[in-house]
Amino acid sequence: MIMNQPSIMPLSEYDERKKKLAQLRELGIEPYPARNERTHLIENVQNDFDSLMSSCEEVVIVGRLRTKRVHGNLAFSDVFDASGVLQVALSKKELGDSYKRFVKLIDTSDFVELSGTVFVTKVGVRTLLVKKWVLLSKSLRNVPADHFGLKDEEERLRKRYLDVLLHEDVRDMLQKRSRFWRAVRTFHERHGFLEVETPVLETTTGGGDANPFMTHHNAMDMDVYLRISAGELWQKRLMVAGFEKTFEIGRIFRNEGMSAEHAQDYTQCEAYWAYADFEKMQKFLKECYRFVVEETFGTQQFRIGAFDVDFSGEWPVLDYTEEIKKQTGVDIWEVSDDEMIGAIERLGIVYEAGNRIRLIDTLWKYCRKNIGGPAILVNEPKITSPLSKASHDNDRVTERFHFIIAGSEVGQGYSELNDPIDQRERFEQQQALRDAGDDEAQMADWDFVEALEYGMPPTAGHGFSERLFAFLMNKPIRYCQIFPLMKPKNENE
Repeated sequence: MIMNQPSIMPLSEYDERKKKLAQLRELGIEPYPARNERTHLIENVQNDFDSLMSSCEEVVIVGRLRTKRVHGNLAFSDVFDASGVLQVALSKKELGDSYKRFVKLIDTSDFVELSGTVFVTKVGVRTLLVKKWVLLSKSLRNVPADHFGLKDEEERLRKRYLDVLLHEDVRDMLQKRSRFWRAVRTFHERHGFLEVETPVLETTTGGGDANPFMTHHNAMDMDVYLRISAGELWQKRLMVAGFEKTFEIGRIFRNEGMSAEHAQDYTQCEAYWAYADFEKMQKFLKECYRFVVEETFGTQQFRIGAFDVDFSGEWPVLDYTEEIKKQTGVDIWEVSDDEMIGAIERLGIVYEAGNRIRLIDTLWKYCRKNIGGPAILVNEPKITSPLSKASHDNDRVTERFHFIIAGSEVGQGYSELNDPIDQRERFEQQQALRDAGDDEAQMADWDFVEALEYGMPPTAGHGFSERLFAFLMNKPIRYCQIFPLMKPKNENE
């Protein structure tokens, strides 16, 4: 989008616009009216241009002035709304004194309502001949020109409204983001899942290994946490309550590090399906991904990082233990913690000291970076998966799967644990880890254990976040959020 003004506006121009604002009010012109009389989107004018011109039908458009070119008694501007751009022409002959006020007091970036009829100029440009103009919003700052800059990445994210305004690719990405989540919702609803909302504030976080945000609830005088999952333990309670298919798309919060793949607050979808197991859920979710990427992008083929990814092809199934052994030579069932640390150090992996769970996870994260996918990871150890059901073939591993795409996990599912005694024991193990200093170990939710004691049917669950969308866009997750969290700017900057 080309603007005709420099990106950095001198203070004198800001003051000049404030003077114009005062002059408009002195003339009795309301600079910020609430109503307008629009009859056509610019896109409609462009699509119906020939019939509008032949009928001499008057149209009313609204939008922001991108340019303003004055040639004596004639002025041209480009006006845009969310649907498109149209050139407009204003003449002193047609408008009289109102033309002078437009030339003197109206600037680029102002919002206007323009009434008139359409014609084609001598050089073939479709144009609206303005018979009346109304100011809708006076801008005190001029939108920068994209060829001068909003070039700094942090500034683009901080002033995302300008980033979206100036860059078609950003606007297109946000529209794709909307289509992505609409497609996720559509797929679940078509398969009989009921959309639900579960608490964001919790007294005990559940559904993941993550460090939560904490706040204080004044009315109840107690500390609470922002949830770290999209209602996993709450949706399972709904399985106890008799629902058989539920899902939620909502915001979750994790007080952890930032990276190209990780944000601290982001959107996630989770779903739970009674009388299904992880193999049924695996098939369901694979078809969901294929549907969503086609609806959002119109293709199944993507270039993500260093990998070519084809969602329509085969999805190989990988064994967790065997994949680690294949890539590192480490058999996680046989080695001691010290031997595992030695292998990690020989591989040059940066890691933090921790318990056996963290060491195994460190090895796995090293291995997954080499998998382009889409691939399906199975047989994760029970020690690293406290909410999933143990495999009936091997009690040491769980009925859990991960989808691996471009070296990362971008979705997972389980046969959910519904044995209350087993669940209690696993919570006790996780609580012992927390007591020993592991802030990411899961909190024990004894109320949930009590709910399981009333009986929960065999249930499968899945979860994936907007990381999948960011991967499909092949961009960092913060860039793919509409308004990512930013540190406040220092007043002196």
